[in-house]
Amino acid sequence: MIDVIKFKDVSFGYEDKTILENVNFDIYQGDYIGIIGPNGSGKTTLLKLIINELNPTKGKIKILDKEITNFNNWEKIGYVNQKSNSFSTSFPATVTEVVSMDLAPKIGLFKKIKKKHLEEVWNVLKLVGIYDLKDKLIGSLSGGQQQKVFICRALMRNPKILILDEPTVGIDLNGQKEFYHLLKTLNESLQLTIVIVSHDLFLVKEEVKKLAVIKNKGIKVIENIDDELTKNTLLDLFDI
Repeated sequence: MIDVIKFKDVSFGYEDKTILENVNFDIYQGDYIGIIGPNGSGKTTLLKLIINELNPTKGKIKILDKEITNFNNWEKIGYVNQKSNSFSTSFPATVTEVVSMDLAPKIGLFKKIKKKHLEEVWNVLKLVGIYDLKDKLIGSLSGGQQQKVFICRALMRNPKILILDEPTVGIDLNGQKEFYHLLKTLNESLQLTIVIVSHDLFLVKEEVKKLAVIKNKGIKVIENIDDELTKNTLLDLFDI
């Protein structure tokens, strides 16, 4: 197996608080892994370390076989956070316009989008199953539909890894189930490595291949979810 993200003895904290301590953690090509843990355990911190928004206080992180301090191929990392933080849905733009924003380096600043670029956008919309929404205003869509648009936007640069931070906040139960199943389909059809932080434990575990459990400043990876993720494990994890 080829590791695409590697944590080696990584610690992170602030002056008065350690969040993660001596973490050794590998994510492999083609993984679909859910990161879970109690509130405040360090789930979002882990993602911020992966996307280089935070720097470890100790240890090393590798992305696509390069130390993160030397990694500059960030278009290979797609990132989707909670929609309320990622985009103003009141912005008067259509789905096609929102998704095509990530094509600016190809098209050129302030240049009109060409037909070949539109076709790229529409192909991704078809892949995610929202081609019929291409002319809809982003603000008119449901929460689940908006998050699918943001996934399309992240896919426009053909990333190797897709990272999502609690993307189903505010989405109804059926929308959440559909969203996680979409990610599973993308993982299998594109061999896309997917890392998702989620609070929807019982939903996400039905779709992912692995769970990374964060507790007591460390990480445990559960690979055989059905066998190992017992009721007692969950009760202990969340201190119930």
